[in-house]
Amino acid sequence: MSGGDLPAVAGGGAADEGFGAVAEEFRRNFTERGELGAALTVHVGGRKVVDLWGGTADARTGRAWEADTAVPVMSCAKGLLAVSAHLLAQQGVWDLDAPIAAYWPEFGRHGKERITARMMLTHTAGIPLAERKLTFDQIMAWTPMIEALEEQPPLWEPGTAYEYHAHALGFVLGEVVRRLTGLKPGAYFRRAIGDDMGLRTWIGVPQEELPTLARLVEAEGRPTLPPSDSLIMRALTLHGAVPFPGLDDPHGYNAPDVLTREFPGAGAVSSARGLAALFAAVATGVEGGPRLLGEETVTDAVRPLSGGPTFSGLPDLGARYGSGFLLDSPFRRLLGPRSFATSGAGGQFAFGDDEFGVGFGYVTNRLGASGDVRAERLIEAVRACVGAPAVA
Repeated sequence: MSGGDLPAVAGGGAADEGFGAVAEEFRRNFTERGELGAALTVHVGGRKVVDLWGGTADARTGRAWEADTAVPVMSCAKGLLAVSAHLLAQQGVWDLDAPIAAYWPEFGRHGKERITARMMLTHTAGIPLAERKLTFDQIMAWTPMIEALEEQPPLWEPGTAYEYHAHALGFVLGEVVRRLTGLKPGAYFRRAIGDDMGLRTWIGVPQEELPTLARLVEAEGRPTLPPSDSLIMRALTLHGAVPFPGLDDPHGYNAPDVLTREFPGAGAVSSARGLAALFAAVATGVEGGPRLLGEETVTDAVRPLSGGPTFSGLPDLGARYGSGFLLDSPFRRLLGPRSFATSGAGGQFAFGDDEFGVGFGYVTNRLGASGDVRAERLIEAVRACVGAPAVA
Protein backbone atom coordinates (compact mmCIF):
# COMPACT_ATOMS: atom_id res chain seq x y z
CA MET A 1 0.00 0.00 0.00
CA SER A 2 1.01 3.52 -0.55
CA GLY A 3 0.62 5.99 2.23
CA GLY A 4 -1.76 8.86 2.16
CA ASP A 5 -3.18 11.42 4.49
CA LEU A 6 -4.60 9.59 7.47
CA PRO A 7 -7.32 11.03 9.65
CA ALA A 8 -5.57 11.68 12.97
CA VAL A 9 -8.39 10.09 14.95
CA ALA A 10 -8.02 6.80 13.04
CA GLY A 11 -4.99 5.72 15.04
CA GLY A 12 -3.10 3.93 12.31
CA GLY A 13 -3.02 2.49 8.83
CA ALA A 14 -3.12 3.84 5.31
CA ALA A 15 -5.39 4.38 2.34
CA ASP A 16 -4.15 4.34 -1.23
CA GLU A 17 -4.50 7.37 -3.43
CA GLY A 18 -8.04 7.37 -4.77
CA PHE A 19 -9.49 5.96 -1.54
CA GLY A 20 -9.24 9.04 0.63
CA ALA A 21 -13.03 9.29 0.76
CA VAL A 22 -13.14 5.93 2.53
CA ALA A 23 -10.60 7.11 5.10
CA GLU A 24 -12.64 10.28 5.63
CA GLU A 25 -15.80 8.32 6.37
CA PHE A 26 -13.85 6.12 8.78
CA ARG A 27 -12.72 9.31 10.55
CA ARG A 28 -16.27 10.64 10.62
CA ASN A 29 -17.47 7.44 12.29
CA PHE A 30 -15.37 8.51 15.28
CA THR A 31 -16.07 12.23 15.22
CA GLU A 32 -19.76 12.17 14.34
CA ARG A 33 -21.20 8.65 14.78
CA GLY A 34 -20.09 7.52 18.21
CA GLU A 35 -17.41 5.00 17.25
CA LEU A 36 -15.40 3.59 20.18
CA GLY A 37 -12.92 1.27 18.47
CA ALA A 38 -12.98 -0.06 14.93
CA ALA A 39 -11.01 -1.24 11.93
CA LEU A 40 -11.62 -1.27 8.19
CA THR A 41 -9.79 -3.17 5.47
CA VAL A 42 -10.60 -3.11 1.75
CA HIS A 43 -9.01 -5.12 -1.05
CA VAL A 44 -9.50 -4.25 -4.73
CA GLY A 45 -8.24 -6.62 -7.39
CA GLY A 46 -6.66 -8.78 -4.70
CA ARG A 47 -4.56 -5.92 -3.35
CA LYS A 48 -5.07 -4.15 -0.04
CA VAL A 49 -5.99 -0.51 -0.72
CA VAL A 50 -7.44 0.54 2.64
CA ASP A 51 -6.22 -0.60 6.05
CA LEU A 52 -7.33 1.60 8.96
CA TRP A 53 -7.82 1.11 12.67
CA GLY A 54 -8.23 3.23 15.74
CA GLY A 55 -9.93 4.02 19.00
CA THR A 56 -10.26 1.94 22.12
CA ALA A 57 -10.38 -1.86 22.17
CA ASP A 58 -11.38 -2.16 25.84
CA ALA A 59 -13.24 0.71 27.49
CA ARG A 60 -12.50 -0.70 30.96
CA THR A 61 -8.73 -0.32 30.61
CA GLY A 62 -8.32 2.14 27.74
CA ARG A 63 -6.34 -0.42 25.74
CA ALA A 64 -5.88 0.88 22.19
CA TRP A 65 -7.14 -0.84 19.07
CA GLU A 66 -4.23 -2.27 17.08
CA ALA A 67 -3.79 -3.28 13.44
CA ASP A 68 -4.76 -6.93 13.96
CA THR A 69 -7.22 -6.54 16.84
CA ALA A 70 -10.02 -9.08 16.59
CA VAL A 71 -13.49 -8.68 18.08
CA PRO A 72 -16.61 -10.85 18.42
CA VAL A 73 -18.42 -10.48 15.08
CA MET A 74 -21.36 -12.69 16.03
CA SER A 75 -23.43 -13.74 13.00
CA CYS A 76 -20.62 -13.10 10.54
CA ALA A 77 -20.10 -16.76 11.45
CA LYS A 78 -22.83 -17.49 8.91
CA GLY A 79 -20.62 -16.02 6.19
CA LEU A 80 -17.76 -18.30 7.21
CA LEU A 81 -20.14 -21.25 7.10
CA ALA A 82 -21.47 -20.22 3.71
CA VAL A 83 -17.98 -19.98 2.23
CA SER A 84 -17.16 -23.39 3.69
CA ALA A 85 -20.36 -24.96 2.32
CA HIS A 86 -19.79 -23.55 -1.17
CA LEU A 87 -16.17 -24.71 -1.09
CA LEU A 88 -17.27 -28.27 -0.28
CA ALA A 89 -19.90 -28.03 -3.02
CA GLN A 90 -17.30 -26.79 -5.50
CA GLN A 91 -15.12 -29.77 -4.60
CA GLY A 92 -18.02 -32.12 -5.32
CA VAL A 93 -18.31 -33.23 -1.71
CA TRP A 94 -21.66 -31.61 -0.89
CA ASP A 95 -24.73 -31.21 -3.08
CA LEU A 96 -26.49 -28.21 -1.56
CA ASP A 97 -29.76 -29.23 -3.23
CA ALA A 98 -29.73 -32.80 -1.93
CA PRO A 99 -31.68 -33.66 1.21
CA ILE A 100 -29.62 -33.12 4.35
CA ALA A 101 -30.75 -36.61 5.34
CA ALA A 102 -28.49 -38.00 2.58
CA TYR A 103 -25.53 -36.98 4.76
CA TRP A 104 -27.20 -37.08 8.16
CA PRO A 105 -29.92 -39.76 8.17
CA GLU A 106 -31.16 -39.00 11.69
CA PHE A 107 -32.12 -35.50 10.57
CA GLY A 108 -34.62 -36.80 8.02
CA ARG A 109 -37.53 -37.35 10.39
CA HIS A 110 -40.69 -35.55 11.50
CA GLY A 111 -41.25 -33.83 8.15
CA LYS A 112 -37.64 -32.84 7.50
CA GLU A 113 -36.96 -35.57 4.95
CA ARG A 114 -36.73 -33.13 2.00
CA ILE A 115 -35.00 -30.18 3.69
CA THR A 116 -31.83 -29.23 1.82
CA ALA A 117 -28.76 -27.22 2.71
CA ARG A 118 -30.00 -24.60 0.25
CA MET A 119 -33.14 -24.15 2.36
CA MET A 120 -31.04 -23.69 5.47
CA LEU A 121 -28.76 -21.20 3.70
CA THR A 122 -31.79 -19.17 2.60
CA HIS A 123 -33.57 -19.28 5.99
CA THR A 124 -36.57 -21.09 4.48
CA ALA A 125 -36.16 -24.58 5.95
CA GLY A 126 -38.91 -24.20 8.54
CA ILE A 127 -36.72 -24.89 11.56
CA PRO A 128 -35.57 -21.49 12.83
CA LEU A 129 -35.07 -23.04 16.25
CA ALA A 130 -35.27 -26.24 18.23
CA GLU A 131 -38.33 -26.01 20.46
CA ARG A 132 -36.82 -28.30 23.08
CA LYS A 133 -35.35 -26.04 25.77
CA LEU A 134 -31.69 -26.73 26.51
CA THR A 135 -29.28 -25.25 29.00
CA PHE A 136 -26.31 -23.20 27.88
CA ASP A 137 -23.95 -26.08 28.68
CA GLN A 138 -26.08 -28.52 26.68
CA ILE A 139 -26.05 -26.18 23.68
CA MET A 140 -22.29 -25.77 23.84
CA ALA A 141 -21.80 -29.54 24.21
CA TRP A 142 -23.05 -29.83 20.59
CA THR A 143 -24.65 -33.29 20.68
CA PRO A 144 -27.75 -32.31 22.74
CA MET A 145 -28.44 -29.48 20.28
CA ILE A 146 -28.01 -31.81 17.31
CA GLU A 147 -30.42 -34.31 18.87
CA ALA A 148 -32.96 -31.56 19.56
CA LEU A 149 -32.82 -30.53 15.90
CA GLU A 150 -33.26 -34.14 14.81
CA GLU A 151 -36.49 -34.26 16.80
CA GLN A 152 -37.76 -30.87 15.64
CA PRO A 153 -40.62 -30.83 13.09
CA PRO A 154 -40.73 -27.92 10.63
CA LEU A 155 -42.92 -24.99 11.64
CA TRP A 156 -44.01 -24.60 7.99
CA GLU A 157 -43.67 -26.47 4.72
CA PRO A 158 -39.93 -26.33 4.04
CA GLY A 159 -38.97 -23.96 1.26
CA THR A 160 -42.20 -21.95 1.31
CA ALA A 161 -41.58 -19.15 3.84
CA TYR A 162 -38.74 -17.08 5.24
CA GLU A 163 -37.70 -16.58 8.87
CA TYR A 164 -34.19 -15.89 10.15
CA HIS A 165 -32.62 -19.20 11.28
CA ALA A 166 -30.42 -17.50 13.87
CA HIS A 167 -28.67 -20.49 15.44
CA ALA A 168 -30.31 -23.51 13.83
CA LEU A 169 -28.56 -22.66 10.55
CA GLY A 170 -25.16 -22.95 12.21
CA PHE A 171 -25.82 -26.21 13.98
CA VAL A 172 -27.54 -27.94 11.05
CA LEU A 173 -24.97 -26.95 8.44
CA GLY A 174 -22.20 -27.44 10.98
CA GLU A 175 -23.28 -31.00 11.65
CA VAL A 176 -23.21 -31.77 7.92
CA VAL A 177 -19.69 -30.30 7.75
CA ARG A 178 -18.71 -32.54 10.66
CA ARG A 179 -20.12 -35.65 8.96
CA LEU A 180 -18.44 -34.81 5.66
CA THR A 181 -15.02 -33.81 6.99
CA GLY A 182 -14.74 -35.21 10.51
CA LEU A 183 -14.36 -31.67 11.86
CA LYS A 184 -16.80 -29.23 13.40
CA PRO A 185 -17.28 -26.14 11.23
CA GLY A 186 -14.84 -23.86 13.05
CA ALA A 187 -12.08 -26.43 12.92
CA TYR A 188 -12.84 -27.17 9.26
CA PHE A 189 -12.73 -23.46 8.38
CA ARG A 190 -9.29 -23.14 9.96
CA ARG A 191 -7.93 -26.25 8.25
CA ALA A 192 -9.38 -25.54 4.81
CA ILE A 193 -9.02 -21.74 4.70
CA GLY A 194 -8.01 -19.82 7.79
CA ASP A 195 -4.66 -21.37 8.64
CA ASP A 196 -3.28 -21.28 5.10
CA MET A 197 -4.31 -17.66 4.68
CA GLY A 198 -3.14 -16.64 8.16
CA LEU A 199 -6.54 -15.14 8.98
CA ARG A 200 -7.33 -13.83 12.45
CA THR A 201 -10.82 -15.22 11.97
CA TRP A 202 -12.34 -18.05 13.97
CA ILE A 203 -15.45 -19.88 15.09
CA GLY A 204 -14.01 -20.92 18.44
CA VAL A 205 -11.16 -18.52 19.18
CA PRO A 206 -7.99 -19.98 20.77
CA GLN A 207 -7.81 -19.42 24.53
CA GLU A 208 -4.53 -17.56 24.23
CA GLU A 209 -6.15 -14.92 22.01
CA LEU A 210 -8.71 -13.84 24.61
CA PRO A 211 -6.58 -11.09 26.23
CA THR A 212 -6.03 -9.48 22.81
CA LEU A 213 -9.68 -9.21 21.78
CA ALA A 214 -11.66 -5.99 21.68
CA ARG A 215 -14.57 -5.96 24.11
CA LEU A 216 -18.09 -5.23 22.89
CA VAL A 217 -20.12 -2.45 24.50
CA GLU A 218 -23.70 -1.37 24.06
CA ALA A 219 -24.55 1.89 22.37
CA GLU A 220 -27.19 4.18 23.78
CA GLY A 221 -30.48 4.12 21.95
CA ARG A 222 -30.58 0.49 20.92
CA PRO A 223 -33.99 -0.32 19.42
CA THR A 224 -36.58 -2.05 21.58
CA LEU A 225 -36.45 -5.79 21.07
CA PRO A 226 -39.52 -7.93 20.30
CA PRO A 227 -41.16 -9.78 23.23
CA SER A 228 -39.07 -12.59 24.69
CA ASP A 229 -41.70 -15.17 23.75
CA SER A 230 -41.79 -14.14 20.07
CA LEU A 231 -40.44 -16.58 17.52
CA ILE A 232 -37.53 -14.36 16.53
CA MET A 233 -36.40 -13.81 20.13
CA ARG A 234 -36.74 -17.48 21.01
CA ALA A 235 -34.60 -18.24 17.97
CA LEU A 236 -32.04 -15.54 18.80
CA THR A 237 -31.69 -16.51 22.46
CA LEU A 238 -32.39 -20.26 22.25
CA HIS A 239 -35.21 -19.78 24.77
CA GLY A 240 -33.08 -17.49 26.91
CA ALA A 241 -30.06 -19.77 27.23
CA VAL A 242 -27.92 -17.26 25.28
CA PRO A 243 -28.75 -13.65 26.23
CA PHE A 244 -29.25 -11.14 23.43
CA PRO A 245 -27.52 -8.83 23.38
CA GLY A 246 -26.44 -9.64 26.96
CA LEU A 247 -22.80 -8.80 26.30
CA ASP A 248 -21.44 -9.07 29.83
CA ASP A 249 -23.63 -11.89 31.03
CA PRO A 250 -21.58 -15.04 31.88
CA HIS A 251 -23.05 -16.49 28.68
CA GLY A 252 -23.03 -13.27 26.65
CA TYR A 253 -21.02 -12.38 23.58
CA ASN A 254 -17.97 -11.19 25.53
CA ALA A 255 -17.87 -14.43 27.52
CA PRO A 256 -14.97 -16.86 27.00
CA ASP A 257 -17.43 -19.77 27.22
CA VAL A 258 -19.11 -18.48 24.06
CA LEU A 259 -16.06 -17.27 22.18
CA THR A 260 -13.77 -20.28 22.65
CA ARG A 261 -16.34 -22.95 21.79
CA GLU A 262 -18.00 -23.96 18.55
CA PHE A 263 -21.06 -21.73 18.47
CA PRO A 264 -21.43 -21.94 14.72
CA GLY A 265 -24.23 -19.52 13.84
CA ALA A 266 -23.17 -16.52 15.89
CA GLY A 267 -19.86 -17.17 17.62
CA ALA A 268 -17.33 -15.81 15.14
CA VAL A 269 -14.37 -13.65 16.12
CA SER A 270 -12.36 -11.75 13.52
CA SER A 271 -10.20 -8.80 12.66
CA ALA A 272 -11.20 -6.52 9.80
CA ARG A 273 -8.18 -7.79 7.90
CA GLY A 274 -9.36 -11.37 8.31
CA LEU A 275 -12.86 -10.73 6.98
CA ALA A 276 -11.66 -8.56 4.11
CA ALA A 277 -9.05 -11.10 3.02
CA LEU A 278 -11.58 -13.95 3.17
CA PHE A 279 -14.11 -12.14 0.97
CA ALA A 280 -11.35 -10.92 -1.36
CA ALA A 281 -10.16 -14.52 -1.70
CA VAL A 282 -13.66 -15.52 -2.80
CA ALA A 283 -14.02 -12.58 -5.20
CA THR A 284 -10.58 -12.38 -6.81
CA GLY A 285 -7.90 -14.22 -4.90
CA VAL A 286 -5.45 -12.29 -2.73
CA GLU A 287 -2.10 -10.88 -3.88
CA GLY A 288 -2.08 -12.88 -7.09
CA GLY A 289 -3.29 -16.11 -5.52
CA PRO A 290 -6.12 -18.21 -6.95
CA ARG A 291 -9.75 -17.53 -6.19
CA LEU A 292 -11.16 -19.55 -3.33
CA LEU A 293 -14.52 -19.94 -5.09
CA GLY A 294 -14.88 -19.87 -8.86
CA GLU A 295 -17.16 -17.65 -10.89
CA GLU A 296 -19.80 -20.38 -11.34
CA THR A 297 -19.86 -21.04 -7.60
CA VAL A 298 -20.33 -17.35 -6.82
CA THR A 299 -23.06 -17.12 -9.47
CA ASP A 300 -24.85 -19.94 -7.66
CA ALA A 301 -24.39 -18.20 -4.31
CA VAL A 302 -25.75 -14.80 -5.36
CA ARG A 303 -29.03 -15.95 -6.94
CA PRO A 304 -31.78 -14.11 -4.99
CA LEU A 305 -33.82 -16.80 -3.23
CA SER A 306 -35.46 -15.41 -0.10
CA GLY A 307 -36.53 -12.38 1.89
CA GLY A 308 -39.66 -10.35 2.43
CA PRO A 309 -42.16 -10.59 5.30
CA THR A 310 -41.34 -13.37 7.74
CA PHE A 311 -43.37 -16.45 8.62
CA SER A 312 -44.05 -14.97 12.07
CA GLY A 313 -45.40 -11.75 10.60
CA LEU A 314 -42.47 -9.35 10.86
CA PRO A 315 -42.58 -6.77 8.05
CA ASP A 316 -40.32 -6.81 5.02
CA LEU A 317 -37.17 -4.92 6.06
CA GLY A 318 -35.74 -5.12 2.57
CA ALA A 319 -33.16 -7.87 3.16
CA ARG A 320 -32.66 -10.38 0.34
CA TYR A 321 -30.65 -13.56 0.59
CA GLY A 322 -28.81 -15.81 -1.79
CA SER A 323 -27.37 -19.10 -0.60
CA GLY A 324 -25.89 -18.12 2.73
CA PHE A 325 -25.17 -14.48 1.89
CA LEU A 326 -26.97 -11.17 2.23
CA LEU A 327 -27.35 -9.61 -1.21
CA ASP A 328 -27.44 -6.06 -2.52
CA SER A 329 -30.91 -4.93 -1.46
CA PRO A 330 -32.79 -2.03 0.11
CA PHE A 331 -31.71 -3.37 3.52
CA ARG A 332 -28.04 -2.80 2.70
CA ARG A 333 -26.91 -1.36 -0.60
CA LEU A 334 -23.67 -2.96 -1.77
CA LEU A 335 -22.08 -2.64 -5.23
CA GLY A 336 -24.48 -4.60 -7.42
CA PRO A 337 -25.87 -8.05 -8.22
CA ARG A 338 -22.49 -9.80 -7.78
CA SER A 339 -22.11 -8.62 -4.17
CA PHE A 340 -22.33 -11.16 -1.35
CA ALA A 341 -22.21 -10.18 2.30
CA THR A 342 -22.40 -11.22 5.92
CA SER A 343 -23.28 -9.14 8.96
CA GLY A 344 -23.08 -9.32 12.73
CA ALA A 345 -25.36 -7.77 15.32
CA GLY A 346 -24.54 -4.17 16.03
CA GLY A 347 -22.64 -3.22 12.91
CA GLN A 348 -20.00 -5.80 11.92
CA PHE A 349 -19.99 -6.23 8.15
CA ALA A 350 -18.08 -7.94 5.36
CA PHE A 351 -18.75 -8.36 1.67
CA GLY A 352 -17.14 -9.32 -1.60
CA ASP A 353 -17.93 -8.52 -5.21
CA ASP A 354 -16.23 -10.23 -8.14
CA GLU A 355 -17.45 -7.71 -10.71
CA PHE A 356 -15.63 -4.85 -8.98
CA GLY A 357 -12.98 -7.07 -7.39
CA VAL A 358 -13.70 -5.95 -3.84
CA GLY A 359 -13.21 -7.61 -0.46
CA PHE A 360 -14.42 -5.47 2.48
CA GLY A 361 -14.24 -6.01 6.24
CA TYR A 362 -15.41 -3.60 8.94
CA VAL A 363 -15.46 -4.45 12.65
CA THR A 364 -16.41 -2.37 15.65
CA ASN A 365 -16.85 -2.87 19.38
CA ARG A 366 -19.66 -0.37 19.99
CA LEU A 367 -22.86 -2.03 18.88
CA GLY A 368 -24.95 0.23 16.72
CA ALA A 369 -27.92 2.22 17.93
CA SER A 370 -31.11 2.77 16.00
CA GLY A 371 -30.28 4.53 12.75
CA ASP A 372 -26.67 3.32 12.73
CA VAL A 373 -25.06 4.24 9.38
CA ARG A 374 -21.36 3.55 10.06
CA ALA A 375 -20.97 0.58 7.70
CA GLU A 376 -23.38 2.09 5.19
CA ARG A 377 -21.30 5.26 4.82
CA LEU A 378 -18.10 3.26 4.40
CA ILE A 379 -19.70 1.15 1.67
CA GLU A 380 -21.01 4.26 -0.10
CA ALA A 381 -17.47 5.64 -0.17
CA VAL A 382 -16.07 2.38 -1.54
CA ARG A 383 -18.81 2.34 -4.19
CA ALA A 384 -17.79 5.77 -5.41
CA CYS A 385 -14.07 4.95 -5.35
CA VAL A 386 -14.40 1.79 -7.48
CA GLY A 387 -16.89 3.33 -9.92
CA ALA A 388 -19.90 1.22 -9.02
CA PRO A 389 -23.24 2.77 -10.05
CA ALA A 390 -24.74 5.16 -7.56
CA VAL A 391 -27.81 3.90 -5.72
CA ALA A 392 -30.98 5.38 -7.19
